Amino acid sequence: MLTREGCPKAMLSIKDALEALEGRWKLLILFSLYSGPKRFKQISKEVGGITDKMLSKELKNLEANLLVKREIHDTFPPAVEYSITGHGMSLEKLLDELHYWGLAHRKEIMGK
Repeated sequence: MLTREGCPKAMLSIKDALEALEGRWKLLILFSLYSGPKRFKQISKEVGGITDKMLSKELKNLEANLLVKREIHDTFPPAVEYSITGHGMSLEKLLDELHYWGLAHRKEIMGK
């Protein structure tokens, strides 16, 4: 565990991580892509509740942070597919921990 002395380097790395993953949707989009490449509407359906405009914005941001790769296939009409990058795959342990924490949190809040 990191020391809690307020080390500027630790604070900066946490800030960087939060900026790359901030918001309601990014981790859910990444989770959707863990099962393999998907087209825009497939991601939209799996994430549920996200508007097309917001999904487009979040995918661009994830792509800018090298967490998602956008690939255009030479078909008619052109097919665009999104996949998680190796860098994005490095978040797997984080998503697992969030999943387990979420289960425990729900149990704590809802009662045993």
